[in-house]
Amino acid sequence: MSEVKLITTQLIEELTTKIDQASTVYILVSFSMKTGVRLLAPSLKRATERGADIKICTGDYLYVTQPEALETLLHIDPRMEIRLWRSEGKSFHPKAYLLEEENDGYLYVGSSNLSSSALTNGVEWNLAVSNHVASETIDQAREEFLRLFYDEQTVPLNEQTLQLYREVYEEKRQQLPEFVRWWTEDDEKSLMLADDRKQVPVIAEPPETYTTSIHPRGPQIDALESLTNTMDEGYDKAMIVMATGLGKTYLAAFFARKFKKVLFIAHREEILFQAQHSFKHVMPEIKSGILNGTHKETNADHVFASIFTLSSDAQLKSFDRDGFDLVIVDEFHHAAANSYARALDYFQPTFLLGLTATPDRMDGKDVFAICEGNVAFQMHFLEAIQIGWLAPFQYYGIYDDTDYSKITWLGTRYSQEELLETQLRDDMAQKIYEAWNNHKQSRTLAFCSSIKQAAFLTQFFRKQGVKAVELHSAADGMNRKEAIQQIMDGQIDIIFTVDLFNEGTDIPALDTLLFVRPTESLTVFTQQIGRGLRLNAGKDHCVVIDLIGNYRNADLKLSLLDTRPEDKRAKNRDVVPQVPASCTIDIDLRAINLLKELKRKQQPRKQKILSDYYRMKEEFGYRPTYLEFHRHGYENSMAVRQEFKSYVGFLYWAEELSEKEKQAFKDGEAWLTEVEKTGMTKSYKMVVLQYMLNRGAREWLKPVTSDEVAPYFFDYLTEKEYRRKIDFADKDKKNWTEDDLDKVAKLVARMPMTKFGESASFDGELFKLDLEFKEELNEYIYEWTKEVCEYRLESYFEKKAGNRRDGSRG
Repeated sequence: MSEVKLITTQLIEELTTKIDQASTVYILVSFSMKTGVRLLAPSLKRATERGADIKICTGDYLYVTQPEALETLLHIDPRMEIRLWRSEGKSFHPKAYLLEEENDGYLYVGSSNLSSSALTNGVEWNLAVSNHVASETIDQAREEFLRLFYDEQTVPLNEQTLQLYREVYEEKRQQLPEFVRWWTEDDEKSLMLADDRKQVPVIAEPPETYTTSIHPRGPQIDALESLTNTMDEGYDKAMIVMATGLGKTYLAAFFARKFKKVLFIAHREEILFQAQHSFKHVMPEIKSGILNGTHKETNADHVFASIFTLSSDAQLKSFDRDGFDLVIVDEFHHAAANSYARALDYFQPTFLLGLTATPDRMDGKDVFAICEGNVAFQMHFLEAIQIGWLAPFQYYGIYDDTDYSKITWLGTRYSQEELLETQLRDDMAQKIYEAWNNHKQSRTLAFCSSIKQAAFLTQFFRKQGVKAVELHSAADGMNRKEAIQQIMDGQIDIIFTVDLFNEGTDIPALDTLLFVRPTESLTVFTQQIGRGLRLNAGKDHCVVIDLIGNYRNADLKLSLLDTRPEDKRAKNRDVVPQVPASCTIDIDLRAINLLKELKRKQQPRKQKILSDYYRMKEEFGYRPTYLEFHRHGYENSMAVRQEFKSYVGFLYWAEELSEKEKQAFKDGEAWLTEVEKTGMTKSYKMVVLQYMLNRGAREWLKPVTSDEVAPYFFDYLTEKEYRRKIDFADKDKKNWTEDDLDKVAKLVARMPMTKFGESASFDGELFKLDLEFKEELNEYIYEWTKEVCEYRLESYFEKKAGNRRDGSRG
């Protein structure tokens, strides 16, 4: 192929030839038809069998993509990654094919969707360019593809999401005008809607020469001590939870001094440059580099990498798996996203450190699972306020009479089109202006839900004589750095923003925050609150002006401001949070009444568990295990036991068991409930049970002796230092070695074997479970017992480790 080529017919020939040689195949198309998928399927199958990295992203816009096409894609090979872009009414119109082999790459961009006509004889124009003439463009295309592929508007294609799409497809196609129902992809352009989303620009700080050294301070000292302790305990992963403004990045830099090779991962490029800046301040002598779509500075001791660049197989595998001693993931609450999974599974560092201000379960997958439940140190912003490390706040809750129940909820956010209808009104803008004018101080940051709302409110405030600017990813004119400088200098009164100030940007002089959007994410709300709490000369407190309506999470977000323990909050009917003594809270009486009504109508706990389960099932593509429910659920897994006695009991109630499984549950219900509820002052019972289960489904019910169990028992409890310290550090056990297995055997006989429960017996020599199940049901009960055992061991050590750390504030 020539270096640049226009292809007007038979694109399929180009694609299949290149796919047959490619190690990377990235396909991004707005529409997929079964005819097009069938043409590419053989080449894709062969490429997958060769080990090629194949990712395909297609869209649901106007429900043109056929479910049959998605089904065919899904069944080509399970190693292919396929994701569906949920357009939510917005334009999604790309057609691009990125095919790379060892020493070359080709990018095809044009008009061809994944259909037979578009790939063969249709009237199409596609431009093909080679890596030899457009390497930077191909690098940028790869980065942008991965950014889109892992965007929160995509979902993984699996049997669950395919079925959901099929149902909505049938429903939506009937609602569309008849001419749209039967159209082909050639007619699509006339129906496109505009999309105001653009890429967030990168603001890189200029390099500086430091004349003074920097040292840990305040909470950083405690956190560093806790990290040292957690390493000594044998952990190789940990999460640090520190409120915005306490210096998480500098903390990471201080900790990184213990290691030679460091990889710092983030999802926003401005965070990479700011982190490099901080590390240079702490260790100016160390060579560092940026790895993203345009920088490939990997020959350095400290590498600051975009997660989207690392999502490329070729880029990831250019590093040795053990090439870094320390891997740091910033804004760790994003780490459970699919974009991170490949990188975190690939690297094998000495230590993995996650940094976040807000690991909130309500916003998706549980990041606690990634660090094995090990939170080495945490300090909430309320605690930081109480000890004087962050500024206090004055919170004003303003009543919002918008009826959000009439606005469509799209899983993680409200329909933007419907939301705008309520927001772009002069009477709403007037209400917002009056609230702000009554309570503001001198420098305000206002958080909006869309670019159009930010533009509308900026113009409205200007008409009132306010020095207002809008600043977002699509704004022309002033950039972020200029806006920050002008608001610090007092030249601007208020900045209306959408997405630029959630993470990675600090303006200590901000003294007023204005929320004019429904709170859809508790994580984002916490980050935004943190923008105004940094200490600064002449700043006594931060004013928070917040609209409270009947939107989702309206009642939950106020719990973030409450100093009372969660159990006391739950029992107390007062909806107004108890804030730190240095703070104040003032909520409109109508808003208080609304919050009380929302609390009264809260979804019953059983339904919350069920909704959470369905979310995970859709996300995973299969029925989550008990441990997965614990790790990734929004709801506390203890609620399952409290409501249903066992996880399998919940599955039975939810009609998620087959007929055979239902029989097995009835047969084993009493046993499963016993395993769920048996007391655990130590882990010993479950360690013995795990040993028995490890023998397999045919052998697990055979009796054992304490001598048989002792080696496994000892190895399990001493394999990790934290297990030893929690459950094997008594005065008489802490010095035991493999030479003391006779003592271990006596312990096993004395403790768990004599106190196991009703379904077990021990005659002084043989320990057995007095259970008998039909052969055809035994496999099910065995697997369920294994799930309960795994869950109970993990949750036990999580709880014990957490209690020990809470006691030391670290």
